Amino acid sequence: MKVLIDTNIVLDVLLRRADFFEASYEVLKLSTLDQIELFVSANALTDIYYILHRADKDGDKSKEAIVKLLNLVSIADATGSDVMSALSSKVKDFEDALVGAIAKRIKADYIITRNTKDFKNSPVPALNPKAFLRTFPQTSPPLPTDQD
Repeated sequence: MKVLIDTNIVLDVLLRRADFFEASYEVLKLSTLDQIELFVSANALTDIYYILHRADKDGDKSKEAIVKLLNLVSIADATGSDVMSALSSKVKDFEDALVGAIAKRIKADYIITRNTKDFKNSPVPALNPKAFLRTFPQTSPPLPTDQD
């Protein structure tokens, strides 16, 4: 199964965001268990670096975090045709439309994001981490449900 993860999922883990860390971490962990093939868009990496660097003021530490991330995920580049698809997309936010276009081109099964409402008209279905994890056989206690 191919999955494109949104920027917020990566940042939940790297910044250890209390309310979101566990479920986002479990999604990334599925990659280490070879249960899913994870992708992150190339343009998301620049955003991730910027936010990490702003948080810790240490460029080397931010780069190291991205190198570690790239041991878990593959990079899905953004092509000119992805940009053109995003510009004509029914997804209102251009950045989210671009994620949807990239996900469609790489034949991702899902986009994992906490902002599922922003992907309402995406060509690839979007799930939040907890909803996505419920689609897998339980190897640990189930995560509490929330509004999907």
